[in-house]
Amino acid sequence: MQALARHLARATRTAAGYAVAATAAAAMLALSASGAAADKKYGPGASDTEILFGQTMPYSGPASAYGVIGKAQEAYFRMLNEHGGVNGRKLRMLSYDDGYSPPKTVEQIRKLVEQDNVLFTFQTLGTPSNAAIQKYMNQKKVPQLFVSTGASRFSEPKEFPWTMGFNPTYLTEGRIYGRYIRAHKPDGKIAILYQNDDFGREVITGLRQGLGAGADKMIIAEVSYEVTDPTVDSQMVRLKNSGADVFVNLTTPKFAAQAIRKAAELQWKPMHLLTVNSVSITQVLKPAGVDNAKGILSIGYLKDWTDPAWKDDAGMKKWSAFMDKYMPGSDKDNAVYLYAYTAAQLLEQVLKAAGDDLTRENIMKQAASMKDVTLDLFLPGMSVNTSPTDYLVVEQMRMARFDGERWVPFGELIDASDSH
Repeated sequence: MQALARHLARATRTAAGYAVAATAAAAMLALSASGAAADKKYGPGASDTEILFGQTMPYSGPASAYGVIGKAQEAYFRMLNEHGGVNGRKLRMLSYDDGYSPPKTVEQIRKLVEQDNVLFTFQTLGTPSNAAIQKYMNQKKVPQLFVSTGASRFSEPKEFPWTMGFNPTYLTEGRIYGRYIRAHKPDGKIAILYQNDDFGREVITGLRQGLGAGADKMIIAEVSYEVTDPTVDSQMVRLKNSGADVFVNLTTPKFAAQAIRKAAELQWKPMHLLTVNSVSITQVLKPAGVDNAKGILSIGYLKDWTDPAWKDDAGMKKWSAFMDKYMPGSDKDNAVYLYAYTAAQLLEQVLKAAGDDLTRENIMKQAASMKDVTLDLFLPGMSVNTSPTDYLVVEQMRMARFDGERWVPFGELIDASDSH
């Protein structure tokens, strides 16, 4: 009996020991798991496996030429996903058509934020479209990231900390044109065709700043058009009849092609400066007639596929391989594909930097703390540098001239800070 008692006591002590050890081990595992979970922070649309975000694009309507931007970006994220995504997570972008109509943009963006629960929006296109949602996005504290417009109101962190532009600002673009005209045609008489919205008006403001004190004397005609207009033919007749010898063409692709073609029909051959928004050879210059477009001036910040100088460039080769595999049959001469790829690549950098903190706050923090970020298709010497007080993404450009086949850059790289 005594032996049995000793055996039972020993067994009890051993079982208790095992229980204590098991409890301790479970506690350690729980602590470890909670520590790992603490390292990961997720906002709406983010998880261990996916990052969900969205955009609106004008797949229909007067700016539908830009719709390929969304298609190319979807293809870029599909490429990333086939290679494991970003930090082990797949990227899923919802891209809705807004027809370049601000009320439709509002409707679709509210759906993305309130029903689809996206983490952020990316590259929503158009000045009026983004203006219609800017206050809403900032009230909701949802990143309105790398909007596809150059209006400076989308790069004002003090007033709109949740909105960041991508394009060079229209003020900067206008200043560069003004300085160029002042330097090369100081006695010029300027006629302007512009889209009647923040885009057109802001480039004109920059143009006046670049021209300096003589702006009022030099600008002799300003004519606007609405995006719903069928053509700008009548506007072009008025501008030609003004007697101007400098034409500043601030239009989106459909109207840019019409304006170039009409100028040729009217045998009007002024110095012609074309907004960077409409430099696509495929969508603008070929429809207008490349002979009619020869000699047109603009600015650029991306390498040009049509320029043989970049055929052996490593970044251009990567883009070309991407296009061949993920956008087969697409016209590589269309500069919009270069733009779409570049914006998508920048988003990839931001998401990589965000790591496992996929909150809306950290997405904006990373976007606003980029340092010397270079991208495949940037012109040599360019990089992205942002801060909490500086939301300007593309701040460097070069002048370029269309020679009948391709855009030929000339002059030095111009920094936005040097364009005043």
